Amino acid sequence: MKPLIVQKYGGATLADPEKIKAVAARIAAQSKENSLLVVVSAMGKTTNSLIDLANQVSEHPQRREMDMLLTVGERISMSLMSMALNDLGCPAISFTGSQAGIFTDDSHVNAFIKDVKPIRVEESLRQEKVVILAGFQGVSPITKEITTLGRGGSDTSAVAMAASFKAERCEILKDVPAVFTADPHIVKTARPLRELNYDQMMEMTFWGAKVLHYRSVELAKVRDVTLYIGPASNKTSDGTLVKKGLNMFESCKALSLNSHEIVLGISCKEKNPAKALQNLQHLFDQKQIAFPQLLQCEANQDMTEILLTGPQEIMSAAKKEVQNHHDFSLQGPELSTVTLTCTGATSPEMTQKVLNILSERQLTTRKIMLSAMSLTVLVEAPLRKQVIESLHQLI
Repeated sequence: MKPLIVQKYGGATLADPEKIKAVAARIAAQSKENSLLVVVSAMGKTTNSLIDLANQVSEHPQRREMDMLLTVGERISMSLMSMALNDLGCPAISFTGSQAGIFTDDSHVNAFIKDVKPIRVEESLRQEKVVILAGFQGVSPITKEITTLGRGGSDTSAVAMAASFKAERCEILKDVPAVFTADPHIVKTARPLRELNYDQMMEMTFWGAKVLHYRSVELAKVRDVTLYIGPASNKTSDGTLVKKGLNMFESCKALSLNSHEIVLGISCKEKNPAKALQNLQHLFDQKQIAFPQLLQCEANQDMTEILLTGPQEIMSAAKKEVQNHHDFSLQGPELSTVTLTCTGATSPEMTQKVLNILSERQLTTRKIMLSAMSLTVLVEAPLRKQVIESLHQLI
């Protein structure tokens, strides 16, 4: 059997029939040398359109029904891709997450993969077919319900499959050529990063790098899956490789800048952080809102302060409920984070450099958060781009 590669194609690379046919031609050519398991996202902005539709018919769409709705996007992509490949004389077959044996917990909208039993996938690969898998979805073996893995979950589907089959590597193919030191749309001098280790990539994705779903990197590290992030149009010589690797000695080295555009600061009257978080979770469950990514939760005088981030649609729904609730209030104005991923982040030298640059440019920070591999500043949202442009000189 030929060596197996798992590929995942992002929505922008499948945005229209011509792009799907171009990707199909690439896959057909590569299938002569490798066995291929291809995970696809929904075409272009399909997921956003489906969310808009849901909000037009319901104020609080049920999470179970959202999963039923949103999985349609990937099913469209997988079947069209399979059709295109078969037309090229490349035998292919498509599967949904449940058909492929991706078993999750019973959460809706943000489920976690618990097991993978890809019996039908294995059988098809043995028959030398290219397997096309709908990303971002699975099934709960307990409730028998279709589940989704959260925004960006197709990356996690691909890594889970690569781990299950011990694939040579997992390629995340996008409309960008690599992982960059900063968003090249904001910083014109941003440079591609050729190699990163799992910890560096995890830090970057947790703090807002859009190139990969944070949970997919976490899973890749746990299961030792080599990741490649690169363009869907070129060969694999360029791009970014993510694998095991150590920084040999202690050094203060800045790697990249990432940011969360929307950060919600919430004040809660409950001063016990555990109870405050529980109350907030209860409110979101009641209103059928997926709990966003938690950045910080801390006691502050007679209240608890919570920082959250997430996709636009989740943050808008959360904001609406929080501002109308007697136990919670929104901290105005709108906030963003800007994070410097670096080795030696805990050194006062790096913090001093960051503070000096921001002070020189009269850019005010609301808070500084440190971790083993990053330094994050919380700023008012309108200052985000200026802060990113200013701090990029440290890389």
